[in-house]
Amino acid sequence: MGNLEERLRDVIRECVKCNICQKECAFLRKYGKPKDIAEHYDPADKKDQGMPFECSLCGLCSAVCPKAVDPSGLFLEMRRETVRRGEGDYPEHAALREYERRGTSRLFSWYALPRGCDTVFFPGCTLSGTRSKRVIETYLQLGLIIPSIGIVLDCCTKPSHDLGRQEHFTAMFEEMRDYLTGRGVKNVIVACPNCYKVFARYGDGLTIKSVYEVIAGSPVGRASNAGALVTIHDPCAMRFEKTVHGSVREIIKNRGFNIVEMDHSADKTLCCGEGGTVGAIAPELAREWTKLRHKEAAGRTIVTYCAGCTGMLGRATPTAHILDLLWQDHPDDRIGSKATPPPFTYLKRLQLKRWLKRNVEAEHSRERTFAGNDLPGKNTLLKFIVFLVLLAAVIIAVRATGASRYLDQQTLRTVIAGYGALAPIIYMLIYAIAPSLFLPGLPITIAGGILFGPFWGVVYTIIGSTAGACAAFLVSRYLARDWVARHLRSPRLRRLDQAVLHHGWRVVAFTRLIPLFPFNLLNYAFGLTKIPFGQYAITTFLAMLPACIAFIVFSSSLLDLVRGKVSLAFIIGVALVVVVAAVPIFYRRYKAKKGGDEPV
Repeated sequence: MGNLEERLRDVIRECVKCNICQKECAFLRKYGKPKDIAEHYDPADKKDQGMPFECSLCGLCSAVCPKAVDPSGLFLEMRRETVRRGEGDYPEHAALREYERRGTSRLFSWYALPRGCDTVFFPGCTLSGTRSKRVIETYLQLGLIIPSIGIVLDCCTKPSHDLGRQEHFTAMFEEMRDYLTGRGVKNVIVACPNCYKVFARYGDGLTIKSVYEVIAGSPVGRASNAGALVTIHDPCAMRFEKTVHGSVREIIKNRGFNIVEMDHSADKTLCCGEGGTVGAIAPELAREWTKLRHKEAAGRTIVTYCAGCTGMLGRATPTAHILDLLWQDHPDDRIGSKATPPPFTYLKRLQLKRWLKRNVEAEHSRERTFAGNDLPGKNTLLKFIVFLVLLAAVIIAVRATGASRYLDQQTLRTVIAGYGALAPIIYMLIYAIAPSLFLPGLPITIAGGILFGPFWGVVYTIIGSTAGACAAFLVSRYLARDWVARHLRSPRLRRLDQAVLHHGWRVVAFTRLIPLFPFNLLNYAFGLTKIPFGQYAITTFLAMLPACIAFIVFSSSLLDLVRGKVSLAFIIGVALVVVVAAVPIFYRRYKAKKGGDEPV
């Protein structure tokens, strides 16, 4: 714990508990002054292990500290210590880890170094997906300034860095850095503030510049916007980069805009809410930052130079990326342009890669295959595509072979009826066991709709799924409490107990209707709380019923679809599934606008 011990001593020694940083930060208001946190920190305590993952690592505490204490550096080191102890692999971070894994994969990466190339453009993952056209326009403009410039589509692996996965981050970044320097690259021009921070700190042998520094003095983008008022959000990763701050403002002024600065800007800027992946663990703290930015913008359009900040702030207030302003076709166009939403960002990244392969003559090129010490992740998008391909193949095969005559639903139900009362009992028993064994329930639900139809399928499925949820609850509460507690390490899951104390059965209903956690884990987690079993069982039954009806109605029509018939039941089923799936999306948008907190 060498580096952690040093940082703990520094904070304990230097922090005077003046309260300046605490006034600026909801995280510190929740957990206390940096000195108090450092004095009471126990790396073996589960609560303390999860605590630093609620810090946005934005560095505002360091910027306002009169004694130059660096609490955010301490919290990052705490994250690393948690990972070193085998903890910190929280399910809420799985999506971000998979996003990074795709960014460094052979499919999405591309290095193109022309002859004589000593400078590369590194646009970053998010910008390449949300604004691939802007990446091309920027690269072509840089080519006029630096004719031999190359380009690298890759991920700097800052997500792993900020999640405390230092060993993996170091392996990945150093492999990329060594490849570039080994082929004569000396300069990296970045568009992403997070990439800038990573390269500036770890890019030994490389000179780092922001693309906005390079193009600020060029004639590109000069136009008149009749003095329209905008305000600027400086990404927290660029907090202390005064040259970049000035270059961005020069570009915006050259486009004819008038700038009204917010109370927090430049070195005192605020986090957009996305920093440190706090939204995954403590969304209420992430929203605090976004609400503050919305308030300070006072209705003016925010211009920023981070694609992640643009997306995060854009949910709450009008926000544009600076490259949208820079490459406007006409100065009177609406500020900004519509970004590509996920998951279509992956398609845009592939299209960008294809364009570069066709248009950049490279002496050295590669797709990255190095994966460090990471394990292959679950590619949900690929699995979904494979599922669609298999479904289409089954439909074609059934129709081509004439097997559809054996798939008459009434015939199947007649076969099932031959088993008498045993058939539904066996089905419900399988469903009751599945959650305790962490088996997925969706395939069983689909089978229930096919075999028993829309009415009895719902009856048997809701009974079986409720029984399974109750069985896992009872196992967690009475039979394997210690084992379950050891394996449910997520800080957010551990907060269920406090949420149940304040909101009771409402938390059960909320988490069933708005799936924040995996279903099987949730059953065990509730067993660790103090909610009465009766309340849990009844609420689980009622809250799961809408989704159960939707999927059973949908699956009961699948045999018709396989036989080539699109039935009314199928259309209704699809509509119900879409409604159920859209509830969490609309809920989160509603809460983002209202600024309210979720119970958990």
